[in-house]
Amino acid sequence: MAQTLDRSAEQTARKSPVQVKKLGHVVFYVSDVERSIKFYTEILNFRVSDVNEHGMVFFTTCGDHHTLAIAPSPAGKDAKQPKKGEQLGLSHFAMEVGSLDELFEIREFLKEQEVKITFEGRKGPGGNTGVEFLDPDGYNVELYWKMDQMPGDKPTRPSNQWNRVSSLEAARDNPLPEGW
Repeated sequence: MAQTLDRSAEQTARKSPVQVKKLGHVVFYVSDVERSIKFYTEILNFRVSDVNEHGMVFFTTCGDHHTLAIAPSPAGKDAKQPKKGEQLGLSHFAMEVGSLDELFEIREFLKEQEVKITFEGRKGPGGNTGVEFLDPDGYNVELYWKMDQMPGDKPTRPSNQWNRVSSLEAARDNPLPEGW
């Protein structure tokens, strides 16, 4: 094991620029969305903050637009042998970083380290800009910046302001409106 750690340290010539501020959110694939909504709202006191056009449900409890989200399993409730990525369980987990500039630096570092990037940009609800990539076991990890905040009963950003983009450059060049 020590040899593996030493070799990995040699391969990473540059120190990682990642400085996680907090664990941001977790997304699960579920078999029954309505049953899960009931559980997370009635048992754990989350409130629904948004639902997107694909049936993904976002929950808030502490000010961030979402700290938990659920999505219907692509395999459906009754699938006997779901394909990889279609099973129930973790879709991804996300961690917040301090700035868009950090995301640019992180993206370059990940590329240098030959880490597979699966998405970059802004997806929609929550307004967060991020970089998603796979860890060594294939788990999808997201590092993001600037999640919409929803203190108290503040409404969510309207869907016509989601402004989805598929690069960090496009997110930088097309900022979301403030104070919706």
